[in-house]
Amino acid sequence: MKRSTVVWLVVGALVIILIMSAVSSYNGLVSKENAVDNKSAQIDTQLQRREDVIPNLVSTVKGYAAHEKEVFQAIADARTKLSGAGTTAEKSEANAELEGALSRLLVVVENYPTLKADAQFTKLMDELSGTENRIAVARQDYNNSVTEYNTKIRKFPAALFASMFGFEKKDMFKAAPGAETVPEVNF
Repeated sequence: MKRSTVVWLVVGALVIILIMSAVSSYNGLVSKENAVDNKSAQIDTQLQRREDVIPNLVSTVKGYAAHEKEVFQAIADARTKLSGAGTTAEKSEANAELEGALSRLLVVVENYPTLKADAQFTKLMDELSGTENRIAVARQDYNNSVTEYNTKIRKFPAALFASMFGFEKKDMFKAAPGAETVPEVNF
């Protein structure tokens, strides 16, 4: 074989390796981004599930504690804000507000022993508790997926293709500032 033929074969092999690396990196980025989007949708599904349970819970409590209108309004406002949230940060903030309003509702419930014994209320509380656990798991899965994706777009050689094709860093689902403190409720 001629020397020029060998050089062309080596160059051709290198080009094929580079193309396959690019395709593999791009496809890996697409897969990771889709996984993040899927996990985000799972959080949305669980937040919607909770949003569907809350009106029934509020209605049940209203029958016992009709004069606690401020708490009911706070829940309604927080649900509206969560429904209109678009970004992960907005969802996190609205979710924290809703959790705070729900905790105030639970304080109200403590003042009504017959309500705690109500079968419908107990069933709704169990459903809400299960939903809260599902939301926590969905958030954790989302944050794990975001971590994998964000790591992938920063590693070489995928980082080259990520910047070339517009793959951008995703935000983690974080609690709103102050969410770690228990709300104070005064009646």
